[in-house]
Amino acid sequence: MALRSGREQAMTRQAPYMFESFHNTAILSCLSSTTPSLSQARQAHAHILKTGLSIETHFTTKLVSIYANHFCFADADLVLDSLPEPDVFSFSTLIYASSKLNRFGHVLRLFSRMLRRGLVPDGRVLPSAVKACTILSDIKAGRQVHGIASVSGLASDSHVQSSLVHLYVKCNQLQYARKVVDAMSEPDVVCSSALVAGYARQGYVSEAKEVFYEMGNIGIEPNAVSWNGMIAGFNQSGCYLESISTFRRMHSEGFKPDETSISSVLPAVGDLEDLNMGIQIHGYVIKQGIAPDKCVVTALIDMYGKCGSSAEMSLVFDEMDQLEIGACNALVTGLSRNGFVDEALMAFRQFKGEGMDLNVVSWTSVIACCSQNGKDMEALDLFREMQIAGVKPNSVTIPCLLPACGNIAALMHGKAAHAFSLRTGINIDVYVGSALIDMYAKCGRIQGSRLCFDGMPTRNLVCWNSILSGYAMHGKAKEAMQIFNLMQRNGYKPDFISFTCILSACSQNGLTNEGQYYFNSMSIEHGIEPQVEHYACMVTLLGRAGKVEEAYSMIKKMPCQPDACVWGALLSSCRVHHNVNLGEIAAKHLFELEPRNPGNYILLSNIYASKGKWHKVDEMRDMMKTMGLRKNPGCSWIEVKNEVHMLLAGDKSHPQMTMIIEKLDQLNMEMKKLGYFPNTDFVLQDVEEQDKEQILCGHSEKLAVVFGLLNTRSGSSLQVIKNLRICGDCHAVIKFISNFEGREIFVRDTNRFHHFKDGVCSCGDYW
Repeated sequence: MALRSGREQAMTRQAPYMFESFHNTAILSCLSSTTPSLSQARQAHAHILKTGLSIETHFTTKLVSIYANHFCFADADLVLDSLPEPDVFSFSTLIYASSKLNRFGHVLRLFSRMLRRGLVPDGRVLPSAVKACTILSDIKAGRQVHGIASVSGLASDSHVQSSLVHLYVKCNQLQYARKVVDAMSEPDVVCSSALVAGYARQGYVSEAKEVFYEMGNIGIEPNAVSWNGMIAGFNQSGCYLESISTFRRMHSEGFKPDETSISSVLPAVGDLEDLNMGIQIHGYVIKQGIAPDKCVVTALIDMYGKCGSSAEMSLVFDEMDQLEIGACNALVTGLSRNGFVDEALMAFRQFKGEGMDLNVVSWTSVIACCSQNGKDMEALDLFREMQIAGVKPNSVTIPCLLPACGNIAALMHGKAAHAFSLRTGINIDVYVGSALIDMYAKCGRIQGSRLCFDGMPTRNLVCWNSILSGYAMHGKAKEAMQIFNLMQRNGYKPDFISFTCILSACSQNGLTNEGQYYFNSMSIEHGIEPQVEHYACMVTLLGRAGKVEEAYSMIKKMPCQPDACVWGALLSSCRVHHNVNLGEIAAKHLFELEPRNPGNYILLSNIYASKGKWHKVDEMRDMMKTMGLRKNPGCSWIEVKNEVHMLLAGDKSHPQMTMIIEKLDQLNMEMKKLGYFPNTDFVLQDVEEQDKEQILCGHSEKLAVVFGLLNTRSGSSLQVIKNLRICGDCHAVIKFISNFEGREIFVRDTNRFHHFKDGVCSCGDYW
């Protein structure tokens, strides 16, 4: 009896420990199951807290891992923080899980906490930290991690070295990547290939080739990834010939180009417009049976489009077994690039109608197609459709849309795009910022352009040229010259576009001395040889200042062949100054260069008409009739209540035309009371004086301004775009209207901006 009693007491004393052991085993079994649920993890966590088992590292580490895999990072952090003395493994579990789930910012924060605890990272943690720096392009943090690896003696670890090479290549710190590779006891093909591709992407041809050939010398056999990285890298850096040369060498050395090789080299072939090479590669694709690959098909369509072979491009597309979005986008872009704008739009509509899952590239491509080919209103409509379809525009879409807003002065649409870029944070992109600067300038709001420019956190030369162009467009030579000087003080060297802008600004204000100085400084101070665009600006500058003979003399001394822009500038100056002899010389060259351009015949006809040579005017008219040419009608656009309206000269079909004519007649009566009479010298037709007045009334810019008066509130500004140069009579009338109606009126013609306010124009009557 006493013996049994003793055994019972012993078992009673052991029971709590047995019970505790049983629960510990059950918890560990639960946590170690293949796919523990979040509910099981929370139950186990509660028991661990209740029983004080949080000091058991093997429990808490497993719990951290489960929480991380269920995206419960706050719970995982809580468990980690509860450990009195966490070890490296505790942190590495959560770091590894966070890295696997692409939470790279969290990885670096955990790594920092680990270091603050005095723990030395191991060979598993360091590559994860370096990878996080790579993905985030955080070179500063990456350099710090590299330093920690060196101090901890793990800089020679192969996994750490591999991750460091990829970090430095991704962040374009190739000198450091090279040092890591050179320090490797046994460099591998992965690291060497990454370094080769990095050099190629940066355009370092000799360095890329050097590392590539060194691979063979130290016994590393280059693989397809090595070759493809170099081919794609040279293509991305614009070294197109090197890309094709590498592709050829790959084939000649017995390596079989694969789908990646083909899709990497074809863009270079297209950019060089090397159609023969493209056809050879296409033949190889068919022979190897890789034509069905969607990336190869897309690259072929893109290549043929760049080479201007629309028929072959369409044939490749039609031979596809199944439509693929990349190929569809390439077809739309290719059609647009080759001038088949209507066909590109039709193809896009067809894809949309067939239920294709159109992405942001699809919409951006067709918007760019319209804005680059004069279909500005269609571009605006497509942008609205894109948003209705739920596709979010990106930093490429907005710069493609904004030129359409600027082309037709759709200011409200442009402002809406600006607001979208602010909401999404893409306004800091230099190309979005440059497009905004250009849009506001073209919409007559040069102050808005300057605000965008001043608000940019970073700028490149495109941004500087955009604001420079804006000031030139508005005839603000002083501000343009200030920007030109400021640009250079900020370390940006002007290019040929910069000089085109500054010379244009000088020509708008008749600053012949300043223009001559900038023109001469191009080659003397900046090493830039003037191109035909710069000569065209100088001919305009001299010609409009009345120095037509000097302008012609400059043309005759040009080192390059004058193009239509140069002769057109001279012909326009001859029209202003009624110079028949030089006008005929300029026109003769233009008739040879642009036989189908009706504007040249009209300009010469106007010169004849200004001198009363009506028989010569008739000759020009008969010549145009024989050639089937018609004068481009004057056309103006105005945005009213978020809608762009177009008015044509002499067109009586507009629904408000009766009201417009009545209002215009009222304004004419008021003008005559004040002593103004229509300047019929600008009607270059042999008709009666009364008919000339009627013709002047039908000019599109007047109709657009009066339409704006009728449909906007009193005192609001008006914005008009005209497809031709504004005539002198319309210029005088709009000056009067701005004062009489108390309106600011912005008119952009083919030459410049006119800002009318209080009866005065910003051009100073010099245009």
